[in-house]
Amino acid sequence: MTVSGKQHFGRFHEEIRQFDVTGKTLLVPEMAPFASRLLAASFHAVGVNALLLETYKGLALGKEFTSGKECFPCQITLGDILYFLRGEKERLGAAFSADNYVYFLPEADGPCRFGMYNKMQRLVLDRFEEFRDVPITYLSTRNSYSAAGIMPAEVSAIFRKLSYVNVIISDIFDRIVWRVRPYELRPGLTDSFMEKALLAMVAEVEQNGASLEFKRLFDILEDTASTAKTFIDTRQPRRPLIGIIGEIYVRTHHESNQHIVRVLEQFGAEVVVASVGEWINYIIYDMAREHERHMKLALLKLDFESFRGILNNWIPTQIQKYYQMVRQRQAYSRALKYIDIHKDHGIAVLEKRLDRDRLFSFDIGTESALSIGAAMEQLHEGYNGVANVYPFTCMPSAVCTAVLKPLLNKMLMPYINVPYDGGIQPNRDIALRTFVYQAKQHLESRTSGKRNGRAAKCHIKP
Repeated sequence: MTVSGKQHFGRFHEEIRQFDVTGKTLLVPEMAPFASRLLAASFHAVGVNALLLETYKGLALGKEFTSGKECFPCQITLGDILYFLRGEKERLGAAFSADNYVYFLPEADGPCRFGMYNKMQRLVLDRFEEFRDVPITYLSTRNSYSAAGIMPAEVSAIFRKLSYVNVIISDIFDRIVWRVRPYELRPGLTDSFMEKALLAMVAEVEQNGASLEFKRLFDILEDTASTAKTFIDTRQPRRPLIGIIGEIYVRTHHESNQHIVRVLEQFGAEVVVASVGEWINYIIYDMAREHERHMKLALLKLDFESFRGILNNWIPTQIQKYYQMVRQRQAYSRALKYIDIHKDHGIAVLEKRLDRDRLFSFDIGTESALSIGAAMEQLHEGYNGVANVYPFTCMPSAVCTAVLKPLLNKMLMPYINVPYDGGIQPNRDIALRTFVYQAKQHLESRTSGKRNGRAAKCHIKP
């Protein structure tokens, strides 16, 4: 790769934009494995040639072209795209054409650095003459990840519905794994079966997903749940239940969190990670909430023209929110017929929990609201420990730590912060093993009825 020093900020507008990606190869970074593969299948179903990038192999490249002050997921995804493009350049030689590819990197509003990833990575790609013509496209939280900007309108509506259902299916697949694998009759049985189930789901999505006939997808989901249940060794007692919250990328990306779920399972825990669907639901919920706030302000000002305009935006937002709620319930109900996986939290439930306990506010926003709310719900639902998993120096997760650590300690709930930056910390396994031991004690105290009254009631005084 040839490095050039030529850069200019006009490229942010020229080569970070939304445009029809039909006919291009869309390069998609991996996050949660099930969700990422089903997202790629959703793109394929509507005629977009999406390619899921190999992940973590290019981490050294990502770190080479960053200062170390960036968020860890930024380094990982930058390394992934550089590793792929360098490999394609070497494989194709003179036949390599940068404008055949489009790099897909979503963005978000708010204080999180995630909103600046694509700008920073544009600057890095522009340092290589051979990669300058690789455009970056995105979906954004500004319009709740609408795909209308990157594909024809009629196709984007299909993609949005299909991709949402696939996100929920991927969440349920994850929860089936986490419910079964700690108790499986034979090591490796769950993982090998779920890989086959995923391949069947991907094939169905690619072949028939664009029809939006979800019955077949839900049938595969139901069959997967019913079969996976038979892998559980019912002679084993239930393990302490650990909830993982934190930054969405690191908590769901296995390599970046050094396979923390498997590690906790090896130490004797059962684990549930906050879902990908939680974030998608939060975005549409927050958008509807913002519309409602502006409508109230317009009424106070007697500005009826503005009120009507906001109302016209609020109605489709409410419809989308209701659609997501219905599809999520449908999917979970099919799996819950056979296996007692843990349900996902409703976003309104989390907001009520925060308001009731006066711990945080959705007015502040960010993932902090979700993580703090989810941790408190887990406390009330009988979990035995909470792990906050996040990139080193993550601001929203630091806020979570400030609120949750003293509070959960007061409530006698085991809690641990687990930051990651790609480094190997020799004492991390010791800390996690100790944390699981504390969770086991918490479970035993609950089971024996010896927990003190304050913790048993889980009551928080403002």
